[in-house]
This record gives sequence, C-alpha cells and structure tokens, in this order.
Amino acid sequence: MQDNSNLSVLVIDPNPGMRGSLQNMLVQSSITKIEFAVNASTAIKQVGKRHYDLILCEYDLEGGGADSGQDGQQLLEDMRHHKLIGLGTIFIMITSEGVYSKVVSAAELTPTDYILKPFTVDTLSVRINRAIERRAVFLPTYQLIGQGNLREAIKSAAAGETSHPRHVADFARLRADMHVTLGELPQAEDIYTGILASKSIGWASLGLARALFAQDKIEEAEAVVTKLIEDNPKFMAAYDLLATCHEMNGAAYRAQKTLEEAVAISPHMVRRLRRLGEVALEAGDVVVAEKSFKQVVSKSKYSEFRDPEDHVKLVKTLLKKGDANQAGSVIRDMEKSLRGNAAIDACKAISVALLHESAGNTPAAVTELNAAVAAVRLSKGLSSDFKIGLARTCLSNRLDNAAAEVMLTVMNDVDSKVSMQDAMSVFVKAGRPDLAEGMNSRLMTQVQELLDLAAEKGNMGDVKGAVQTLLEAQHMAPKNVQVMLALAKAILRQLEDLGWDHPLAEVCISQIEAVRKIDPGNPLLPGLTEDYHGAQRKYGISS
Repeated sequence: MQDNSNLSVLVIDPNPGMRGSLQNMLVQSSITKIEFAVNASTAIKQVGKRHYDLILCEYDLEGGGADSGQDGQQLLEDMRHHKLIGLGTIFIMITSEGVYSKVVSAAELTPTDYILKPFTVDTLSVRINRAIERRAVFLPTYQLIGQGNLREAIKSAAAGETSHPRHVADFARLRADMHVTLGELPQAEDIYTGILASKSIGWASLGLARALFAQDKIEEAEAVVTKLIEDNPKFMAAYDLLATCHEMNGAAYRAQKTLEEAVAISPHMVRRLRRLGEVALEAGDVVVAEKSFKQVVSKSKYSEFRDPEDHVKLVKTLLKKGDANQAGSVIRDMEKSLRGNAAIDACKAISVALLHESAGNTPAAVTELNAAVAAVRLSKGLSSDFKIGLARTCLSNRLDNAAAEVMLTVMNDVDSKVSMQDAMSVFVKAGRPDLAEGMNSRLMTQVQELLDLAAEKGNMGDVKGAVQTLLEAQHMAPKNVQVMLALAKAILRQLEDLGWDHPLAEVCISQIEAVRKIDPGNPLLPGLTEDYHGAQRKYGISS
C-alpha cells in the first residue's frame, strides 16, 4: 500500500463542514499534514509561503469572503500565471457533475484531476494515489525543467512518449511548450499539428495558434483560434488571442467586441477585464473602459495581486470622459487604501498630475510629474507601459530631461520587453527626433560603461558579476555584436569556473548563433564555438 503520510496538503473550501469532512477523509488515508484556506486570497498567501504536494480545491468558492467571485479554475490559473505552484504540485478540483461538464474541455490550464461530489474516502484515496503515480511518470522531466535544462527535458519528454503511451499527448505538450520557450517555434508548430492530426484538443489548437502568431502568421493564427471558439465557445484563453490578432490587424473594434464576449461568459478574470479596459480606452469607448476598470479596481481590492496602476487607468478614463470629480474620488480612494512604497507614490503623483493637467493647471501638473519621476527612480514593479505613459505626459508638459530619465529606467530594466527602437519612437512620435538621438547616444554611453565594468569584474575574478552586467548591456543593445561576443565569452568563463548552468548555456549559444547571422566571418566565432562544445564535453552534456 502506498505511503502518503509525508504528503503536505492544502484544502481550499469556504464551507467549514466540507473542510472538516475532507480532513477526516485525508486522515483515514494516513495524510495528516493538512492546512486550510477559506478563499482564493488566503490560499494564495499560504501557497506563497510554503510548498504543498497536493491542493484540494472546491470549484465553487462562493461564500469565501470578499473575493468569492473567483472560482477554483480562476484560482488555478492565477497560481500558474504567477508561478506560485510548479508542475509537480498536484491540484485536484472538487466539483459537481453539472459544473464538470461545463469546464472540463473549456480550460487551457486543467487541474491534475476532478472529483465529482458526492464521493467516499475510498474514491478520494484512489484519486490521490493515481495522481501521485502520474506525477512519478513526469517527475524526471519536471526536474529537468526546474533546473532549466530544457534540452535534456525535451529528450526526457520524447522518451516518456515512448515508454508511457497513455501520456503521449501530455508529454508532447511539454515538448512543444519547451520549444516555444527556446524560441524554436517551427518545431512547436509541428508538434501541435501532429497532435491535432489525430485528435481535436483545445489546448493543442491554442498552442498552434500561439506558435503561428509568434511567427507573424497572424491570419493563420486567427483562423485556428476562430475555429477553436466555434467548436468550444467557453475556451476562454482563445478569446484573448483572437482579440490580439484583431489588434495586430488594426481592427480595434473587433478586438474590443471579442473581449466583451469573453467577459460576458466569464466575468471574474481580472486580467481579461483589465485588457478589455485598455483596448476600449485605446478605441475611444470610455463607457466600456470605465465599466471595466471599475470592476478591476473593485475585484482586486482584496487581492494579493492588487496593482495601483489600475487606479491610474481608471483616472485616465474618467478624465477622458470629462468627469474630473469622479477622477478625484478615485485618487482619494487610492490615497486611503494604498500606501507604503515608491510604486504607489508614482501612481498617485501621475494621477494627480493628470487631474491638474485636465484643469489647465500646468504648474501644479509639472510639480506632480517631477514627484512621479522621482518615485519611479526608487520603485520596483511598475510596468513599462506605465513608465512610457509617464514619459509621454512629461513630453507634453515640456519636461524633456524627465522624459528621457524615465525612458532610461525602461531600458535599464532587464525584464522590460521594450526595444531601443520602441524607446526612440516615443520621442519621434512626440515630434522630438532630437531627443531620440540624444537618448540613443546616452544608451550607447551606458552600454560602453557596462562593457568596461564587466571587463573590470572579470579581471577581479567576479565571473558571475561580469555576466550579470553584460546581460544588462545585452538588454539595452540586443543586436550589438561587441556585447554579444563579450557576453558569450563571459558565460563560457563562468561555466568553466563554476560549473554547467543550463539556462546560461542557452543564452551563450544563442548569442554565438546571433553573431553568426549578423557577422558570419567574425574571427572570434570559431574559438567561441569550440569553447562551448568543449564545455559541453567537459560536463558530459555531449560526447
């Protein structure tokens, strides 16, 4: 008999009677390490503090408190999206037969298993044991993924398809997802297409559409995801991608209507409501934007993922509508309910600045904009979109140096996906190409300073520091051959001195291959390539 006594379990259920019943069943199955959560918010707090082997979650979380609008499926998606639980965490959804029939084929991210109410202790025990056995099948691949060794993980998944034919589709999905992570989109496309050739599966259609979209095959992606929605109208993630396809095709109205349709079906997902608000505001539909952002602010009030930028978006919407009084109320609510860090201070300051700007009080707006820029210097977690919006507002108020400073924080953020060209376009579109040229010059100066600093760190033996510094330089100048070569060389030294690191090795070979495309005759390429393969041989990665 399987020993489950070491399993740590989190039970999420708003009903105290059901929590007690589940505890009794688990204890009868020799599982005693049990903790409880009554709603999504408390569950997220607990999962953020410690690891659980198993999560038992009631689908219907109504009655769980202020955030009870969220159901178990949305909680699972939040946990996955924010990387609070890993692939090895078993997530079992407890639900009624009627709900199961609606959600089983409509979710992109599915739980490990469903248990339909009512059920016995024997049923629960069998399902838990089956989930543990399933996890054991995938564990070698999961461990490689956790280590960042995606090449070996792909091989492990391919071997799993052969040795465990019952799980062919799941292993194939893992392989495809890893190819996407590695940027190998044609390989991912082939895998999804192969799966769909034998069976129509929602997540495979969505994966194919995403792979096509990432290769700029927008029309093909739109066709795939449109068919997916026709076949399965409640596959919610498909609407998000379809809306993005419409946006890329310049059809803002269709994008908005697609998201409105999705929200009508599933009204509690904050990320989708936020996206609807953004699209509607961009399209000039302040009525829909106002409604969406108000819902976002309301639903996020007790959330662990509350974002002060949502208040700024609501303020912008209300001011665009011409409702300064209500915008002021939103700012006062933000001041009362949000406090304590520089990011919130920046959001408050830009909101007040926008209010002053709408009233024609330029001196007061400038004062608040300078305060927002000062707060951005100290802040963490603000989005690139927020900072770009702040830079544009600074430009409209002739605060050129402040705008440039804010855009430099965007370019200095290694997690930002904003390219140098994107940053330059902010100034060009504002009619200030001179500032774009100055920005470019400042960035290049910073890149050279980072190259010099990395060289100094390398000479002092700080190989990790040198690599991190060059990663910053690479973010700022991703197509600079000098930076690519220096980064590849620094990573090879770290691999030599400190041991093999799979994610860094991927970065290294990607830099070498990028240089090969830009400057195939570069004299440093042969040596770097040989050093890379030598490191692989040294650590037994290849023969």
